[in-house]
Amino acid sequence: MALGIASTGVLTFIYFSLASHVLGAGSASRLDVLWSVMFVVISIIYRPIEQLLSRSIAEHRALERRPEGLRHALAIQAAFALAFLAAALALEGVIRVHLLGGSQTLYLILVGGTLAYAASYFARGYLAGHERYALYGALVFIESFSRLCFALAVAAGLAQGTDAVALGIAAAPALSLLVLPPALARAEGAARSPKGAAAPRRQAPERALTLRSGARFAGAVSVIMASEQALLNGAIVTVAITSRSAALPGIVFNVFLIARAPLQLFQAIQTTLLPHLTRLAVRRSRRAFAGAVLLTVRLIGSLSALLALLLALLGPALLDHALFGQRFSYNRYGLALVAVGLGMHLIAGTLNQAALARSQARAAASCWAVSAALFIAWMLAPILPEELLRAEVGYTTAASALVLMLGLLYRRGGAPAPASASTS
Repeated sequence: MALGIASTGVLTFIYFSLASHVLGAGSASRLDVLWSVMFVVISIIYRPIEQLLSRSIAEHRALERRPEGLRHALAIQAAFALAFLAAALALEGVIRVHLLGGSQTLYLILVGGTLAYAASYFARGYLAGHERYALYGALVFIESFSRLCFALAVAAGLAQGTDAVALGIAAAPALSLLVLPPALARAEGAARSPKGAAAPRRQAPERALTLRSGARFAGAVSVIMASEQALLNGAIVTVAITSRSAALPGIVFNVFLIARAPLQLFQAIQTTLLPHLTRLAVRRSRRAFAGAVLLTVRLIGSLSALLALLLALLGPALLDHALFGQRFSYNRYGLALVAVGLGMHLIAGTLNQAALARSQARAAASCWAVSAALFIAWMLAPILPEELLRAEVGYTTAASALVLMLGLLYRRGGAPAPASASTS
């Protein structure tokens, strides 16, 4: 799974680097905005269901019971997808004209790709909850590789234009579902086996996953995902709206790829961490719970310090000459500052998984919302006239404040509770 997700981060980076070279600055910037908007939307409306499925299935497996309530998770996912479709149709003119440069094709790619990701994220939650991590890694690898193929086709002269490159964004999630048939076949075989039919040996959860409890959990996680995407993409969107430079949003996007690529790699840890912490919470293994969180935080601290040093030494040369075709003088200290902010962001993600495992989703959502609001307010206030520097300083400060708030929530602790129980 780590290999699959690490490859995904690298291939995504290569995709946008290649797009930057084969397209003009304005076209590449529209592609960056398209991906940013889509990633914000799918993270807000689909990641909560992935987390809900992963936590609920892990809890039932820890109790040696068959997972229940999957149809409720499916209903919530479908409701989110339909809500997005209604909003996209109502705001078609705003999205197409003000964000996508008036391109109808890019608008259709945005809508179609976002709807396709509904099935992809449901599959991710199902695979994570059942600890099918190899297939999870294969799913995200196929997604990123198939997306890259469209950019390679344009670079090789087999296709041309922004639309051809962007089409990979819509096709990738559908192609990634090729891993599902073996996963479902194995699950069906396990259900028919004598072991799958055995009676449960542990006490059942106090309350099974219902539509109402699932919606509460998904709603809280949606706030968390929206806040996280505000930290990652808020600077790109605000610069796209307020800046007079057509290329500057793409420059900001390039800098925040420093955070996005490691965050995708961290999903390998984050995805396995929630089911693991959930099992420990169900079994009341407090010492092991704290040890898993501390080990992850130490790992993140070491890697982010190394990345900050690397960017301080080589960052401007890498971004300006090797990775992107757009000529821009990147500040090495600003890049190192983003690496520090990334470390804080990843630590916050670890503490967040601990909060979800302890059924503190609502309290965690409040922490994320405050941090995101502070960041957006900072970006809209012209305290620092240089918009890129403003984004770098604001991201690191907001992520550090988030770690402080979630750290206080973690120290407060609380009795671990089932995923289907109250989320606060």
